[in-house]
Amino acid sequence: MLISFLRARTRFYQDKEGFQSSVICSRSHLRLFSSMREEIQESALPHLRTSGSVAEHRDKKSSSTNAQFTPEIEKKYVHRVYDAIAPHFSSTRFAKWPKVAAFLKSLPAGSLILDAGCGNGKYLGLNPDCYFIGCDISAPLTKICADRDHEVLVADAVNLPYRTGFGDAAISIAVLHHLSTEYRRKKAIEELVRVVKRGGLVLITVWAAEQEDQSLVIKWTPLAHKYVEEWVGPGSPRVRSTPSLTLESIPETDDRVLGENVGNSKDDSHELPERSSHPAGQTENNNNNQQEYFVPWHLPYHRAEVGGASTCAVESGLAKKDDKKGAVVYNRYYHVFSEGELERLVSGMNNVTVVDRFFDKSNWCIILEKTC
Repeated sequence: MLISFLRARTRFYQDKEGFQSSVICSRSHLRLFSSMREEIQESALPHLRTSGSVAEHRDKKSSSTNAQFTPEIEKKYVHRVYDAIAPHFSSTRFAKWPKVAAFLKSLPAGSLILDAGCGNGKYLGLNPDCYFIGCDISAPLTKICADRDHEVLVADAVNLPYRTGFGDAAISIAVLHHLSTEYRRKKAIEELVRVVKRGGLVLITVWAAEQEDQSLVIKWTPLAHKYVEEWVGPGSPRVRSTPSLTLESIPETDDRVLGENVGNSKDDSHELPERSSHPAGQTENNNNNQQEYFVPWHLPYHRAEVGGASTCAVESGLAKKDDKKGAVVYNRYYHVFSEGELERLVSGMNNVTVVDRFFDKSNWCIILEKTC
């Protein structure tokens, strides 16, 4: 444990001005880190960014302001929602996806793996021969990870607080579909590639527009074109009142409502379809190419704290009560990916190659290798 801690800390660098991230360490390490901070910083100094590279990073940051500006739709319908539902969300996230587990287990012993958007940390420590550091935009979710003695920090997927070439591999599982602009989705991929070494691997999975069970898709709430333009389009999205959309109540057991399927269907191991084949259930040009949705999350009344975040969410219009289902209903923003969209985002990057791509349980997945 000590070796793991020292290795991670000597390799980790946080630029407070550039990243604005807060570190949440495992509680068992806090006292040790406090007493050894100066020694660790001294030993780490040769490995940290030079002032020149920091300046270069800041120049790049200023050129990608559009990507790093967080649109209101993400703040409201991603960040605030996951903060509010974190304990209940975590209770549904325990089964590991076989393809992700296989990827992590295939990495060499001693690898440092970065999990960007780690949620409740279900993949952290999956390979006992590797070191893991997770990050997530949700402080309540990172606290759950820290309580399980994982190394985690709060950070934004489009602005990872690691130096270039920091890790041996990185994963982004069911994260990019919560980013509301193509520029931000591409920037998140660039960050994943940046933070791994040359030869390092990156696994990315996203929800697919080509859902295998289209009966679930019709229960989601499509965002009207005008609404998408206002929230997601170019420029700074304007603050607007809660949209008067009719939100259909969906049973909590619906797999796509819960995100990654908790039941057998999401986590069972099946053979993947051939790349050339279309996913089962693809219908009528993906509902006229609709890719922007609100997907409900039902937080049962008995899991919603009295007088707390859920009450405020209902009063502010962020959530609504569904007495029939006995739940507070939150809506999460999703941009579902069409076939080939991940590859198109990567196509302009000259420092990475696509190692594998596949469709798995209504998700598009891609494995990248950093070439330089």
